[in-house]
Amino acid sequence: MLFLIGFGINKEHITLGALESAKKCDELYLENYTSLGLSRKELEKIFNKKIREADRDFVESFDVNLAKAKNIGILVYGDIFSATTHVSLLLECKKNKIDIKLVNGISILTLIGNTGLNLYNFGKVISVPFQKNVDLIRALRENGNLHTLFLLDLNPRENKFVSINEALNRLIKQGMNDRLCVGVERLGFKNEKIAFKSAKELAKMKFKKYPQCLIVPGKMHFVEEEVLNNFK
Repeated sequence: MLFLIGFGINKEHITLGALESAKKCDELYLENYTSLGLSRKELEKIFNKKIREADRDFVESFDVNLAKAKNIGILVYGDIFSATTHVSLLLECKKNKIDIKLVNGISILTLIGNTGLNLYNFGKVISVPFQKNVDLIRALRENGNLHTLFLLDLNPRENKFVSINEALNRLIKQGMNDRLCVGVERLGFKNEKIAFKSAKELAKMKFKKYPQCLIVPGKMHFVEEEVLNNFK
């Protein structure tokens, strides 16, 4: 059987389902390229098992038939399907009639509520890649009065990250006016940082820790605005 196990960001996010599923695995792999969080060594202590790191090539070319003879688990930061391409593993298992266990975890899409913004008021989620020629402003305009969450690309193995500052500068160059924005650093961690300022003010702040994301709010309910004003 193949186990896809989301374990959130920190120890508090690890569910009983994640712990029980990990115990059943003969081999455990940590998918290490879609986010940051608990280290492999920390996870080995929690799950009391040896864990191997798995890069993008390993996961994307993984032969699901290996899970016919033994239980293989892939640990995923956050949720197994939020901001990942792991649905392809689910499809491969279905195609090859291989049992698969899905263990969902807390992700950016649930943690975003820490800002005070209502999940129901968000529009399309946008990924900001390392390539600088991607049209970001179009998606922002298409969301209209809805909030826009920008997920910033990262490559932890090479210590490369798209920062809040860079994303804002791209948006401003592409025509975004100086509207109120929310910069979010290490959401879900003990040292999370949320800042609510105009785009130009936010672009001047220092955001040095990762992962990061950016929110451009649309029309806000007065309660959302009241919460966000605490982060000014």
